[in-house]
Amino acid sequence: MISVIFVCLGNICRSPMAELIFRKLAEDRGLALSFDITSRGTSDEEEGNPVYYPAARVLRDHGIFGTHRATQLTKKEVVNADYVLVMDSGNLYDVLNLTGGQFSDKIFKLCSFTSRPRDVADPWYTRDFEKAYADIYDGCEAFLNYIVHKHGDMLGYDSRH
Repeated sequence: MISVIFVCLGNICRSPMAELIFRKLAEDRGLALSFDITSRGTSDEEEGNPVYYPAARVLRDHGIFGTHRATQLTKKEVVNADYVLVMDSGNLYDVLNLTGGQFSDKIFKLCSFTSRPRDVADPWYTRDFEKAYADIYDGCEAFLNYIVHKHGDMLGYDSRH
């Protein structure tokens, strides 16, 4: 099983969107049991809150459903994860700061796997939840393709059980 943590600032917009999008993509490919997928925030300011309503609405509009409560990322979670995928450069800095610069071999910006690497702009500030969805979807799809290519031999769990 491959452990993936999606990370943004508050864990109410971008990272739960990525968690739910990636989960749906994995399910659609018959790979859901091959992943442990979660999301976290670098801050505790939204701890316990659900997905922000405009983000949840955009997900529903695209046929993606699920529940989530905001939780702050811990160093232990980074240590135990296979991949930690952050939404922007600020999140990358925060996660590397949390780990003392360790584990950089498993910490990536989500859209670094796409043909057009970029930050996922925070829709809390831009108010463009549809653009955030498009960027996150692009990043999740590219990351899943990367995993299938790199770890294809590990992904047969669903079909074997």
